[in-house]
Amino acid sequence: MFRITVALIVILAASTARADDEPAADPAASDEAGPSRAADKGTVGVGLILGEPTGVSAKLYLTDDQAIQAAAGYAFIGGGLHLHADYVLHPLILQSRDSFVLLAYVGPGVRLIQYRGSDDNTFVAIGVRGVGGLLFDFKDQPLDAFVEVAGVLEFGFEGEGADVALNAAAGVRYYF
Repeated sequence: MFRITVALIVILAASTARADDEPAADPAASDEAGPSRAADKGTVGVGLILGEPTGVSAKLYLTDDQAIQAAAGYAFIGGGLHLHADYVLHPLILQSRDSFVLLAYVGPGVRLIQYRGSDDNTFVAIGVRGVGGLLFDFKDQPLDAFVEVAGVLEFGFEGEGADVALNAAAGVRYYF
């Protein structure tokens, strides 16, 4: 399911780019080539996230290259409720076209998860996340699509101790 979702997002992004689009002369100089986000696009986006977790995703842009993103959903591997929030930077523009901008993003975050074991052993864990991903920020529509991976160092309560985890997800958001 995850591979199909990633493939669909990549196909969607590729279909919006035309062969005659000219890439920006200097992708790092987004001020000279115009802002990377459309001027009429909102700063708050809400949508779906699929993977680990699967649920609802939201993003709030603080500036053109800094944002806070969060998700709430079900963790299939852990078998319980998953909440996370990240502060992300968009330091690198990988591709700039007339219809979209492809950005890389990284940042720190936090995660809260309720694990449900097979023998009714339910416990809560809290941890820090390091997230990295790719963002297809569409210029003509108030949409973005993303693929991300996050490493988590967590502490489980109820005597579970410290552990590491990996999250991987893809999703889309609509901006208001």
